[in-house]
Amino acid sequence: MIELKVEDRLELHEIAARYGDLIDARDWEGLGLVFTTDAVFDATDLGMTLLNGLDAIRKGMDKSPNHPLGHHITNIYVETDGDEVILRSRIIAAGHRGRVSSASYRDQVVKTPQGWRIRHRVCTLRRTWRVSSKSDG
Repeated sequence: MIELKVEDRLELHEIAARYGDLIDARDWEGLGLVFTTDAVFDATDLGMTLLNGLDAIRKGMDKSPNHPLGHHITNIYVETDGDEVILRSRIIAAGHRGRVSSASYRDQVVKTPQGWRIRHRVCTLRRTWRVSSKSDG
């Protein structure tokens, strides 16, 4: 069973937050600070293609035409289950044309020589809606 220290938990919280900043800055190279080279990013629930490997994640993010403009990561916590460490978080995503969405991340994370990294991410849509304007009545 994995025992996490306070330092581990803080680093894992920072990975969740760092992801949002890197994506918003469109810093695809910086995603190596968050994901392992063999990471899997599964956002098929959002209509995206399954991305296998860090290079595919970078390319997929770069080519996503409807990618949210702002990623606000919240509700971050860490769970251990035997030898597995799971990082959970939520995203509030500010999108194009006033759209706002909410999704959940479930990340399998591993400790590498460079620090904690996400090896497998599943993103599940929670809610999406359009912000109404005064003319919507």
